[in-house]
Amino acid sequence: MASLFSRLKKGLSRSREGLAQLIPGSNLDKQPEIVWDDVEDALIMADCGPSLSMELIEKAKKNKQNPIEALKQAMLERFPEVKPICEVDKPPFVLLVVGVNGTGKTTTIGKLATMFRQQGKSVLVGAGDTFRAAAVDQLAVWVERAGADMVRQHEGADPAAVAFDTVQRGVARQYDVVIIDTAGRVQTDKGLMDELAKVRRVIGKGLDGAPHEVWHVVDGGTGHNAIVQVEKFRAVAGTTGLIITKLDGSAKGGIVVQLSDTYGLPIRYIGLGESLEDLMPFDADAFVEGLLPESSESNHEDTDDAVG
Repeated sequence: MASLFSRLKKGLSRSREGLAQLIPGSNLDKQPEIVWDDVEDALIMADCGPSLSMELIEKAKKNKQNPIEALKQAMLERFPEVKPICEVDKPPFVLLVVGVNGTGKTTTIGKLATMFRQQGKSVLVGAGDTFRAAAVDQLAVWVERAGADMVRQHEGADPAAVAFDTVQRGVARQYDVVIIDTAGRVQTDKGLMDELAKVRRVIGKGLDGAPHEVWHVVDGGTGHNAIVQVEKFRAVAGTTGLIITKLDGSAKGGIVVQLSDTYGLPIRYIGLGESLEDLMPFDADAFVEGLLPESSESNHEDTDDAVG
């Protein structure tokens, strides 16, 4: 099986190739200002954002390392120190998952359930996306495949009621992990966002201190809209971490750096494909190494150790 770094590098190939076309590293010493302008343009096109791209370039230019290595170092400084996932003294650990339709949220929840089950934990999933029967059916397939259990109600049921029932069952039957799905919210719809806030409140009534984590699933190809989404969802749902999906189909991998720099939220996982193994725990060093073109001084060994 290919190493984690191999799969990461393959998944980021479109972003890396786009950057490589505009970052002629061998010419940086000959025409430094001209080429650095090209690098800045490349970062902007990869969705690092104009302001952040300029700051990264200014930081890298002051570094005496190889330019590409200097740029990698500047990027790494934009990722916060990642704290461990919240632990609970007494199970269940309750995870609320939010995001708009089309981000891969349902599939991601199924993969998370599978991961927890592979760790030997009992998992209960609440199907809170009650407005889309197809989403609930899709989630049910993932849950069954994972060997987890699910709480579901009729189509159009109150999502807050589903969330409350799921937490209560999780407590009563002593599940290790409870994952609550939510309907794909449009951050500009006040009614839907108010309903999401209600879901979060009733979870706390079902179990004091819950949800213990709130993870927002973001489509990595949506550009600046991802920045707006995270801002709105964090205000309503109290987001504690991000999962960024669909990076394999996008040349906009820089959005990961921009989101991290803008909000300081830990990126828990990134999605690089449809299979279970393509949802990967985020590692900033490996990500930056896979995103940027290799420099002449880079001699990265393709091993699993690359991602810690």
